[in-house]
Amino acid sequence: MSAAVPLSTYATEIYLHGLAGVRPAFTTDPDRLEAAAREAMSPETFGYVAGAASSGSTARENRAAFDRWRIVPRMLTGATSRDLTTPVLGSTLRAPVLTAPIGVQSIVHPDAELAAATVTAELGIGMIVSTLSSRTLEEVADAHGDGCRWFQLYWPNDDDVCRSLLRRANAAGYTVLVVTLDTWLLGWRPHDLDHGYLPFLTGEGLANYFSDEAFCAPLARPPAEDPAAAVQRWVPCFTGTDRTWDQIAFLQQHWDGPIVLKGVQHPADAERAAEVGVQGIVVSNHGGRQVDGAVASLEALPRIVEAVGSDLEVLFDSGIRTGSDVLKALALGARAVLVGRPWVYGLGLGGTDGVRHVLRGLLADTELAFGLSGNRTPACLTRDALVRRP
Repeated sequence: MSAAVPLSTYATEIYLHGLAGVRPAFTTDPDRLEAAAREAMSPETFGYVAGAASSGSTARENRAAFDRWRIVPRMLTGATSRDLTTPVLGSTLRAPVLTAPIGVQSIVHPDAELAAATVTAELGIGMIVSTLSSRTLEEVADAHGDGCRWFQLYWPNDDDVCRSLLRRANAAGYTVLVVTLDTWLLGWRPHDLDHGYLPFLTGEGLANYFSDEAFCAPLARPPAEDPAAAVQRWVPCFTGTDRTWDQIAFLQQHWDGPIVLKGVQHPADAERAAEVGVQGIVVSNHGGRQVDGAVASLEALPRIVEAVGSDLEVLFDSGIRTGSDVLKALALGARAVLVGRPWVYGLGLGGTDGVRHVLRGLLADTELAFGLSGNRTPACLTRDALVRRP
């Protein structure tokens, strides 16, 4: 999408199609989007995508936190023209939005990760590709072309496999490494447990492992010939080890580019991240999927921004649904946001077309939220743009 075309023109397109009697194929309402996805997906798949840890209180609190902050619109600011272009860790995004790293997308739709690759490249926003993708990181890179793509690492318990994945991601043009810290064990997830459903145990979402020479080296036969043996190798490779701060040096030795730590919720951890020399953090609680009763990411964000100032690039994740959500996170100090479940619901409803609809809608909503609140660019936003509800 050309930077000269306002993101908000998607609303105009929808209205003009309406004159011809054509309504959107998918809803523009985030609550109805989730309900439609529930109807379209199998119970197992929807539970995996939408589910949260234990009672679900962290996921609910993520959303409630946005309601506690209210936007204070300003008038006569000349916001007729808006520019949401944002530099982030060496890349320039058309808007301060990246798709969060979502694994095993083949269970949602056959287009899988190639859908987000195609659409994010079209829209000029960032894409973060999961280690647990259903397509290899090279296949996703081919579909993504010259777009801004980062690689998310679930840190393997095998140094040779880790080095190999990092080497492949560098070679495939991934510019930033996003290391997820909070999922070295899976949280208690009733939606998945009640269905006895963990797709990785059937080999889904393991394309990067099954295509990796270091991973396959100890196997008697290739994964395609003996998938059960490959899964048995994967389980101890993936889970069970909580890393320590001194081990970040290993990643720095084997990654050529910025490193971002995802899952930070405490200011002291943000300060430590700066001390060990990484370039950024993502304030995230994994969408409420890991620790039940945890602090909402939006509540953690201001204290973390105050703690690290300009020492780190601070990004935000967990709970983004609307354009006003994006604006609030930026006003509280985030450089950019990661969005997850909404576009995965779109994937389930309509593959690539569904992802395109959801992301174009979010970007249009974001630009409208900026303009109507009197903000022309992300740089205009400060904490003064918000008040906290009593």
